[in-house]
Amino acid sequence: MTDLNGIVISEHDLREEVFTPEAIFFVGSLVRAFGDRRNALLVDRRIRQDQFDAGERPDFLSETAEIRSRTWTIDPAPQDLLDRRVEITGPPDRKMMINALNSGARVFMADFEDSSTPNWENILNAQINVRDAIRGDLTLQHNGKNYAVNDDPATLVVRPRGWHLPERHVQVDGHPAPASLVDFGLVFFHNVHKALSGGSAPYFYLPKLENHQEARLWNDVFCHAQDALGVPRGSIKATVLIETITAAFEMDEILYELREHSAGLNAGRWDYIFSVAKKFKNDPTFVLPDRSSVSMTAPFMRAYTELMVATCHKRGAHAIGGMAAFIPNRRDPEVTTRALSKVKEDKRREAEDGCDGTWVAHPDLVEVAEAEFNAVLGKKSNQIDRQRPDVQVNAEDLLSVDQTSGRITRDGLETNVYIGLHYIASWLSGTGAVAIYNLMEDAATAEISRAQIWQWVRHSRLLEDGTTVTAELVRATVDEQLAILATDLGVEAFAALPFDKAKSVFEQVALDSEFTEFLTLPAYELLG
Repeated sequence: MTDLNGIVISEHDLREEVFTPEAIFFVGSLVRAFGDRRNALLVDRRIRQDQFDAGERPDFLSETAEIRSRTWTIDPAPQDLLDRRVEITGPPDRKMMINALNSGARVFMADFEDSSTPNWENILNAQINVRDAIRGDLTLQHNGKNYAVNDDPATLVVRPRGWHLPERHVQVDGHPAPASLVDFGLVFFHNVHKALSGGSAPYFYLPKLENHQEARLWNDVFCHAQDALGVPRGSIKATVLIETITAAFEMDEILYELREHSAGLNAGRWDYIFSVAKKFKNDPTFVLPDRSSVSMTAPFMRAYTELMVATCHKRGAHAIGGMAAFIPNRRDPEVTTRALSKVKEDKRREAEDGCDGTWVAHPDLVEVAEAEFNAVLGKKSNQIDRQRPDVQVNAEDLLSVDQTSGRITRDGLETNVYIGLHYIASWLSGTGAVAIYNLMEDAATAEISRAQIWQWVRHSRLLEDGTTVTAELVRATVDEQLAILATDLGVEAFAALPFDKAKSVFEQVALDSEFTEFLTLPAYELLG
């Protein structure tokens, strides 16, 4: 490690390329200017969680009622973010980025967060890949094949890691830097002038915000960064993922705080389900059934997405629908046909509800999703002009989790354990997006799996066959699913993944008496 004025960056062959002296100074200035506020907001999260644990429930804020009642709009979207009818997401792996940028989607989100393992190698390579993509230099030679980005790629948007995550390889004044400021700072510093000269700008997705104060912090970071590099304010545009139940009560306020830099809101459905389980973990009326039962038509999910569309369009902002995580299986056309029918139905509902775009996880789904949005949008870039005065959502609607139909089954328990173990083992080995059972699993879906099990054990829920879910049953299921994984993956592939560590992490986050806030926090301690 090398110490540069109190900033220590871990060694790596790529370090000098990414962390130039000027970049180090810039990132360090962000951390020193905003690190304490970030830390204070994380304390506020814990205080709020204590209040929920004591029985309080969120509501629309009385102190910001004026913002909700006033007439105002965000700044207009730039040209390359006007049409977002299909967005594809994935980790900032070089080959995956090329395929995603060439997929025909209007937007590609390079995800530093839920679909990436934040080991030092991945983080540094991600910065280089984003840099090369913005410069039109993203190419790859792999297994005798040449890959390159075509002449009409998707618009690039970067999702930095959330406020809660540290980056221990960047120490500022003796403390790990907030990972969000490292990711954002490097992308912005290295690429803002090149992007602007090409008629675009740095665009971001902001994950896991819990309230408008956290959005205000991001806005202040953006203003500081633009001023420091002589860039006009408002150049940055950011879409906020509404993926926590508390943020759902503050959508107007979040858009207002970012109004100069806002590019709309997105329905982060998987994290949203996890957030509900986490925030109200001690309340038996918030216990969720099998994950497969918690669809976007569940009343509490329907309420939040309808409110998002109405709120966004009232403020002149894009409303982007949720993820289609299905991975087409060309070797099993029957499975693919059934799944594509569900994807079409999901995307048709989003388009008809007023969403301006949607997410997919695989290039083969771009055309499927686009057809549904084309049927509604036609030649229009979006449907922001479609107001939804018919939407009247109250706090009870957003909290109507007990109206979710579905059962808790042995198959649901086994699937949660299988996915949790497989995903965590892959994450620890460096792969943060994993195809399991024809679905693209990421950290958010693994969080649902372990959070549901924690709820079921905590509240002594019965499986459909009458068996009580206990810690002992879960541990026995873990051993059974490890044996099945060994068979499914094969001896060599199973031995190559750290399933012993995965088992330890999974049992900790699923069975500890205290609910671990994010499974990636203890897992991060095991990364090299």
